[in-house]
Amino acid sequence: MMTYSTNEMMTVAAARRLKNDAVCFVGIGLPSKAANLARLTSAPDVVLIYESGPIGAKPSVLPLSIGDGELAETADTVVPTGEIFRYWLQGGRIDVGFLGAAQVDRFGNINTTVVGDYHQPKVRLPGAGGAPEIAGSAKSVLIILKQSARSFVEKLDFITSVGHGEGGDSRKRLGLPGAGPVGIITDLCIMEPEAGTHEFVVTALHPGVTREQVIAATGWAIRFADQVQTSAEPTEVELRALRDLEARTAAAHGQAPGEA
Repeated sequence: MMTYSTNEMMTVAAARRLKNDAVCFVGIGLPSKAANLARLTSAPDVVLIYESGPIGAKPSVLPLSIGDGELAETADTVVPTGEIFRYWLQGGRIDVGFLGAAQVDRFGNINTTVVGDYHQPKVRLPGAGGAPEIAGSAKSVLIILKQSARSFVEKLDFITSVGHGEGGDSRKRLGLPGAGPVGIITDLCIMEPEAGTHEFVVTALHPGVTREQVIAATGWAIRFADQVQTSAEPTEVELRALRDLEARTAAAHGQAPGEA
């Protein structure tokens, strides 16, 4: 069995959540890496859409931004950004929105705007992009990020993208059409929303990870499902595909492979 890193486990676990033939609206960064790994392994017919307009993108290297020419060059077609949002997303044609986050709370709400006070922030983050619309209108949402008490917080400094709001039927009362976040995949575990409360609970631990590690890396009193699974280890096929993708990306962008 090939050895693997916690980051590789996270990316593989996230890729496995994408069903074949799903129409997926992809965020840049970790979501793009996981979605393209899915396309190269378990979901060859997944349709990847980026907010700049490419539909059916099949990049050979990971894009630096939504404006990366690799996306348009490898897509089945490219349409105006307005059409992506109005016809595809708000029209209910996106099965999965795949998002990253700087901070997330127990109800899957996301912050990508500021850390600290909005008017005098400690850190100003990249901002919303299309994430609020994706979180609101996609049929379901997957969130991927590394887990720490700084990123999994009791209260967000700013709500950029709504998940399950204040829990319960909060999302429904807000009039948001999609199901909201259905999974948070981290380098330690997988979380899913509890029926009724919509609070995220741990449903799977990655191999070798303890409950104590997850508790220490979460800023709220994280709970565990009655039946907690252990994630299947990455296969050699998955790891090779991921490492080849990262190596191609690093070579194309002049980086060391780990930076991709």
